[in-house]
Amino acid sequence: MAYASALEKKLARKVTRAIVDFDLIEEGDRVMVGLSGGKDSWALMQLLEALRRRAPINFTLVAVNVDSGYRDYRHDTIAQICDERGWELQIEHTTIGAILDDKLDAQATPCSLCARLRRGVLYRVASAVGATKIALGHHADDFIETLLLNLFFAGALKAMPPRLVSDDRRHVVIRPLVYVAEEEARQYTDEVGLPIIGCCCSACGDMSLQRQRVKRLLVDLEREHPGVKQSMLKALGNVAGRHLLDRRLNPVAELRAEVAATLDQPVPLTT
Repeated sequence: MAYASALEKKLARKVTRAIVDFDLIEEGDRVMVGLSGGKDSWALMQLLEALRRRAPINFTLVAVNVDSGYRDYRHDTIAQICDERGWELQIEHTTIGAILDDKLDAQATPCSLCARLRRGVLYRVASAVGATKIALGHHADDFIETLLLNLFFAGALKAMPPRLVSDDRRHVVIRPLVYVAEEEARQYTDEVGLPIIGCCCSACGDMSLQRQRVKRLLVDLEREHPGVKQSMLKALGNVAGRHLLDRRLNPVAELRAEVAATLDQPVPLTT
């Protein structure tokens, strides 16, 4: 079965690489896709469906849309598109919007809290629908931006894992778009005719000042040094722990013992 386009074939290969590299989908999995209606979740759903039809293993998909409760949110459009494409869908209606309005002041950016509340809903629904994996639409740019945000503003050298087991060990979160760039996801969503649906939160899209700055920095760096974002993504999988300051990776006592053992070895004769 041929892919619909050269772009779909290219992205399918990237997703397949992620699945193989990080063991994201296995035989018999029921993969629940968090479908917000944004470009990334649409691209993820369409690509996983394209792969499902061709994969040498059997797995099923179910899309779950978390409706935050805003009046103008177009969950009916999401339902119509999924029905037209034969995708199983469950819409979970919530009062997340009202909670955000109650908890946050007018100047706050609610996206972080909203994401945490939605994640809790997804965990609950995953159990209800019998999902073995929860797939989220974070792409390569999200990984890179998160790396820089933590580095610059949180004092931590970390990004996000492509495969994450929840603290209670009950759920596995996967991010199959780890090798797909944001612009590629945008192009693909447009190519396959999937409409971008916003969540209707008045602040949605208003990123924190830190994230805005990091995005601008990456745009400038990529313009000046093409390929720098790909290099940063590669660096996340090429960690030299011995060259960092984290004493959990480099316990001082063990390093001293290693040096002492080395010094006790006889010096080899040279010829």
